[in-house]
Amino acid sequence: MNPLRHDFISSCHALKPHSSPRTNLRYLDVGCGGGIFAESAARLPSTASVTAIDPSTDVIEVAIQHARRDPLLQEPGTLEYLNRGIEGLDVPKSPEERYDVVTLFEVIEHISTPAPFLKTCLPFVKPGGWLILSTIARTWTSWLTTKVVAEDVVGLVPKGTHDWSKYINEDELRKFFMAQKGWGTNGGMTAMGCVYVPGLGWRMMTGGEQWGNYFFGVRKDPES
Repeated sequence: MNPLRHDFISSCHALKPHSSPRTNLRYLDVGCGGGIFAESAARLPSTASVTAIDPSTDVIEVAIQHARRDPLLQEPGTLEYLNRGIEGLDVPKSPEERYDVVTLFEVIEHISTPAPFLKTCLPFVKPGGWLILSTIARTWTSWLTTKVVAEDVVGLVPKGTHDWSKYINEDELRKFFMAQKGWGTNGGMTAMGCVYVPGLGWRMMTGGEQWGNYFFGVRKDPES
């Protein structure tokens, strides 16, 4: 899944007519977990810095300990882990303090009130920057694969990991961002489905956003 995250971010940056800068990027990884994405982003030559946050003390400690294995990640300003939620960060006061990419990977489907949560994240994106997330559509297919198969049959994740009622459909995200002034205009909103193929791993699938796992990206308008 992690390589697909980077592929999707790259595809967002390439969208016209306002293609985004692809060098010296500042990332904010919200709900970073054990740091899989944060570490990989910090190693990219196009990255200036990564700030990764999570409210769980246990997972942040795991992330910090893992990052210590790589001397590159110990360079000042490269990768910073913070044990807090997005509500615990100071809101940037200038565009220069904001981030080129704010990521929410496998986060929003665990949030009870997603709209206020997303609104809290918006001020951290600089004009022309992207809010990137991955989540799961609320369909019978996703109920079967994530609840019945993943939790009950195969046991890939503990029972109760997912709450199907919290899944968010792609069209619901589009409606939300269309209502936010200064977001997603001129082609600055995109989605792509992804599916797990046995023996091959995760693969992008056009149209998959309508029934299962998917990525969603929205750009803060450059003029905002």
